[in-house]
Amino acid sequence: MPPGTSPPGPPSASGSSSSSASDSSAHASPSTQAGPSTHVGAPAHEPSELRAELAALTTEAFRPDLAEIDRLPTLDIARIMNGEDAHVPAAVAARLPEIAAAVDATAARMARGGRLVYAGAGTAGRLGVLDASECPPTFNTDPSQVTGVIAGGAAALVTAVEGAEDSKELAAGDLAALGVGPADTVVGISASGRTPYAIGAVEHARAAGALTIGLACNAGSELGRAAEHPIEVVVGPELLTGSTRLKAGTAQKLVLNMLSTITMIRLGKTYGNLMVDVRASNEKLRARSRHIVALATGASEREIEEALTETGGEVKNAILVILGGVGGPAAARLLDEAGGHLRTALRTARG
Repeated sequence: MPPGTSPPGPPSASGSSSSSASDSSAHASPSTQAGPSTHVGAPAHEPSELRAELAALTTEAFRPDLAEIDRLPTLDIARIMNGEDAHVPAAVAARLPEIAAAVDATAARMARGGRLVYAGAGTAGRLGVLDASECPPTFNTDPSQVTGVIAGGAAALVTAVEGAEDSKELAAGDLAALGVGPADTVVGISASGRTPYAIGAVEHARAAGALTIGLACNAGSELGRAAEHPIEVVVGPELLTGSTRLKAGTAQKLVLNMLSTITMIRLGKTYGNLMVDVRASNEKLRARSRHIVALATGASEREIEEALTETGGEVKNAILVILGGVGGPAAARLLDEAGGHLRTALRTARG
């Protein structure tokens, strides 16, 4: 049974519910930033219309070649699934120019004090919140600098809450509560590219003057059309019909990794490939901080400890103290003048 994709066929009977459990888990209440409203409005589609719409989506297509996968040995299923996952990096690679353009535009706004905000429902929303939550310990960002909103609020991170994914208004309310404006970047995330919550978030953000990015896994999506920067990573039908937590979710995670990581590189949050803005909040990270300073400077353990002590544990400042031959206060001033870019501060310190 080959792992390659086949032409889209009719969706399975569970296609719609599978989608709601993954890319767009339907939710009943807005995200925690949006307040207590539970009104989600009338259905946007008749059942027959929705069925036809979903049948046209690559992410919902039925794979006849996998119709008896449940009868295969476990190792064979694992090999097929691994083969399917292997297609994802190539699909992401096809969209690298769009990803790079979105990163440059995002970094330009964040350099002026803007925020990066992810918005989605179900798996897509959880991936956005996950990526945002990793930025403070990795890059020492303020928790509000990179954030995520998910249809249904905090409860939707661990359980499906029915209803809210179908409302553009709830997304608009969530972003309005954050005060999204021209300095910010909003990324709508939806595997199908049709989730009203993600589209509503992008539409509201664009009307507010924010930069907008639409991340979807179907070509020509409504989400892509709504955003200034569409990123449509087409990974093909899923191993389980409509279960977009699989290849689509993997593709979205890879793209979000790029958006946040490369943006932070552009903002001077790294020195080469070293995380010089890491927040040493536990023993493991404190050990990593010392290792990073050692890799960047080649200094002795004693010099490293002295520099970290002088700079209050700030890795970037400690490196500047050692390589630039300046004191802790001078290192802080030089980095502030350089907008946090260590290489720029080093050039100034060295004259």
